[in-house]
Formats: sequence, C-alpha cells, structure tokens
Amino acid sequence: MKYYAVVDTNVLISAMLKNSSIPGQVIAEALNGDIIPVLNNEIIAEYEDVLNRPKFRFDKQAVKVLLDELKRRAVYSDYGLIDDEIPDVKDVVFYAVLMEKRKEEDAYLVTGNIKHFPMRTYIVTPREMLDIIEEGR
Repeated sequence: MKYYAVVDTNVLISAMLKNSSIPGQVIAEALNGDIIPVLNNEIIAEYEDVLNRPKFRFDKQAVKVLLDELKRRAVYSDYGLIDDEIPDVKDVVFYAVLMEKRKEEDAYLVTGNIKHFPMRTYIVTPREMLDIIEEGR
C-alpha cells in the first residue's frame, strides 16, 4: 500500500543527522518505499534553506541528492485557504498542502512537532507513520 505524506522539515533534519533513526526510516520509505512525498515549491525551498544552513554542516551534495530523489518520487500539490489556526506561520504551507491533498486522497503530515498543528488523526509522528505502514503490510 502507498501512503501520501507531507514531511515536515524537522523530520528531514533528524534523518540527515542519523539515518538509522525513526525519522531516517521514514525518509527511507519516502525514497524507496511506501511513502509518496507530497510537495510544492514552497516546501522544497524550505527544505533547501534549512538543510543548507551552516549550523547543520550537512554535505551539500548529500542534501542535493536527497532533495532530488524526494522531488523525483513526489506528487505536487497547490493549496488554498485553511480554516485551522497554525501557531507558526512557517508551518502553514505544510498543513495547507496536506489539506489540499486530502481532498482527493488520504494523506498524512509527518512531524516531530505535533503540538504545532491541530489534533487530527492524520497528523502523525515519524513512529506513528511507520506503524501505519507496518499495519498496512
């Protein structure tokens, strides 16, 4: 079974810091597994900006390869207005793209910062996303 998911930037950071981590496993699923990433140009720009920040010291080529692969496997979605209040303005695009995709397919938002989003069954932690995938196998 395939699962559409908007992946929050913090999951990518955690995966890059330790690819054997649970967030790393989520990204592995997005690169060659059961997760189909849901992106738009704003999300890609956010990924590029954050992953290339000097404080993380990520290899620029590794970041490029990761993002190129995510973009290659992704579906793209625009978004409209949302009714829910999102505390951090930078998180709005992730939630709005999710809600737009959910109009046509089940989709999830995978984040390490659950409290930044409304309480919904489709807003999940990396561990919960892996559990959903495992239950569907």
